[in-house]
Amino acid sequence: MSQISSQTHAISTDPYSGEQIGHYLFDTDAAQEAALQRAKAGYEQWRRLPVAQRSEHLLALADALHDDAETFAQMISREIGKPISQARGEVSKCVGLCRWYAEHGPAMLAPEPTQIATARIEYRPLGSILAVMPWNFPLWQVLRGAVPALLAGNTYVLKHAPNVMGTAYLMRELFTRAGLPHGVFEVLNVSPEGVTRAINDPRIAAVTLTGSVRAGMAIGAQAGAALKKCVLELGGSDPFIVLADADLDAAVKAAVIGRYQNTGQVCAAAKRMIVEESVLEAFTAKFVEATRALVVGNPQSDDTYIGPMARYDLRDELDGQVQASIAEGAKVLLGGHKLEGVGNFYAPTVLGEVTPQMTAFRQELFGPVAAIIGARDAEHAVELANDSDFGLTATLYTADLELAERMTTALDTGGVFINGYSASDPRVAFGGVKKSGFGRELSHFGVREFTNAQTVWLDRN
Repeated sequence: MSQISSQTHAISTDPYSGEQIGHYLFDTDAAQEAALQRAKAGYEQWRRLPVAQRSEHLLALADALHDDAETFAQMISREIGKPISQARGEVSKCVGLCRWYAEHGPAMLAPEPTQIATARIEYRPLGSILAVMPWNFPLWQVLRGAVPALLAGNTYVLKHAPNVMGTAYLMRELFTRAGLPHGVFEVLNVSPEGVTRAINDPRIAAVTLTGSVRAGMAIGAQAGAALKKCVLELGGSDPFIVLADADLDAAVKAAVIGRYQNTGQVCAAAKRMIVEESVLEAFTAKFVEATRALVVGNPQSDDTYIGPMARYDLRDELDGQVQASIAEGAKVLLGGHKLEGVGNFYAPTVLGEVTPQMTAFRQELFGPVAAIIGARDAEHAVELANDSDFGLTATLYTADLELAERMTTALDTGGVFINGYSASDPRVAFGGVKKSGFGRELSHFGVREFTNAQTVWLDRN
């Protein structure tokens, strides 16, 4: 079974029951044209609203989402198999995002003084932003980019992943019910060719994508050829470093959450556990025990922590990576196989004795699989962490905070989390380096990414 779009339509399938949820024909050329025109017209109206009024609209959006929280949580859970408690958490986080930006965002757009008394910087919107978004956080990934872009005065055109179009259309209805102006938030359901047409359309001012490296290379090349700014948030093979002086119980708890939340389908998940050799055996035993205790099952159960993987083809791909790693010498400490029976499940898996030459080290494992790697010391741990094409986030557990600060300066990642697993939060910037992409979302960076920093200089003569 597969949930990838065909040449004419997108299909959403419940990965637990196998039931088809939705069958969505691609937009016609005329429908795509109409959506882009609405976004353009909406921009001309939206950009002229004072930022205080745009903030009021964001509060209305937060209230509407709060009222519809269970509807969204159920749709997310059904479309990708996300455990219902985690789906509800995603919705709640999005409500908080809207309210936070409504309160704090306007100050980020205030005129900025310069060292010249008569000159200032004004942050102007760019226009309509095309957003190509993934399925793993089908609400959060969209709103964490859309809300700050909208606050800045842009409009937003969403091209969502084919298997979460139900959530995409719920969002479009949400914006309408919340009373935002017509055209501020549009949804496209199009083929890759439709995406290319949109990127090249003069009504699209900039592009943002969250997805795979391959998708990022394609979208980035197209945006560059069209001379349009883009933000890319791509994959990750994030290191989780544990030094010998760390609180092992705390580190294990964080590592398990950091690796297996959302069934391991998180770009910034802790994927490579890099552990100092003197505590490697103890950490591994505790980590395997804690992973074995995770409840795997029906995503509608409040007790479930690991649900089915979102797509059948992705489970096959993950299993191929695991089997390749085993053939290369990795040791299966737990799991290592698909689960038979109802649902698209993969057994929570722990691979030990992983080395830099192995697939589990070199590639992103987008599912419930952890790789454990031994490190001689802190310096070697940083070397192993940086030995990757990716650079999204890193986690570091140690009692020596001075050492942690020194290690932070040497880690080639967009974020470092000391004694706490990685997370995204509207109060801080999020993004990566190397093949994890470029540009930043959230905080004031997210507000200003899609703005024109316009210099206004009075009485130059």
